[in-house]
Amino acid sequence: MVVETVKAAPRAAEDPPPRPRRRRLSGPRLTPYLLVLPAVLLELLVHFGPMLVGVWMSFRKLTQFFISNWSQAPSAGLANYRLALDFDGPLGKSLLHSFQVTILYTIAVVLISWVVGASAALVLQRSFRGRGLLRTLFLVPYAMPIYAGIMTWSFMFQRDNGLVNHVQKSLGLGDGQSFWLVGNNAFFSMAIVAIWRCWPFAFLMLLAGLQNIPDEVYDAASVDGAGVWKQIRYITLPYLRPVNVVLILMLFLWNFNDFNTPFVLFGPTPPKSADLISLHIYGNSFVSWNFGFGAAMSVLLLLFLLVVTGLYLFLTSRRSRRA
Repeated sequence: MVVETVKAAPRAAEDPPPRPRRRRLSGPRLTPYLLVLPAVLLELLVHFGPMLVGVWMSFRKLTQFFISNWSQAPSAGLANYRLALDFDGPLGKSLLHSFQVTILYTIAVVLISWVVGASAALVLQRSFRGRGLLRTLFLVPYAMPIYAGIMTWSFMFQRDNGLVNHVQKSLGLGDGQSFWLVGNNAFFSMAIVAIWRCWPFAFLMLLAGLQNIPDEVYDAASVDGAGVWKQIRYITLPYLRPVNVVLILMLFLWNFNDFNTPFVLFGPTPPKSADLISLHIYGNSFVSWNFGFGAAMSVLLLLFLLVVTGLYLFLTSRRSRRA
């Protein structure tokens, strides 16, 4: 008789390592989450609720005939999206024109606002008499209510009694009878108002960024013989890169979705040169009573902004890692 003997391996080698004990959310650990939960639910309700309803509307034939019972509007499938993306049709062609105007308007406003804000921040970075007063005055457009500021500009752009025409005539630059709120001038009027409204914010952000640059860096650059432009290029701009990433993105989103400026200046039907996409969507929804088509354009606008924002953040973050 053969007796097989099995050697027992050491127990410690066969048993899996003990799993870390999970910390249970209870008592004091659960309290912060419970306190934040109402705010999270309210945020989801306020922002994502209307967004989901808008997506649902974009697939419906929601016109003035169904507005009293909008939940029973018939399905339209992808018809609203096909109309919006059919650039040979009248609706798609007008949407493409509005998109081009919005792109041009956004680039002009963001670029000029950044240049003016950066110039003012560089000037007011150093100490001199009256700097505090100038800083306060520069922030007045940003502190003024948006509606009041745009209405003031609307009066200034009036043809007969507007301040702009009086100044133009007194400087000998024209007869003082220009129409600033119609025709092609409407685009420049709208851009001037937006730049006046946006550049103080750029100034404030860039001034805060400049305050974080150590003076020793500039002193060392001056000792090495670097001039003003070299200091701006190799010191100021690299240090301001994180601020610029956020600032340019915010200015882009604000101006691409800008509704207040054209609506207060021109009303619901702006001139063709000032037909921004936000007001274009409003006109199709609340003037033409085609809410389904307006919702489809809103969804397309949302997708475009998400793609642009993601691409911008990806490129800027990769460049920062390389630096």
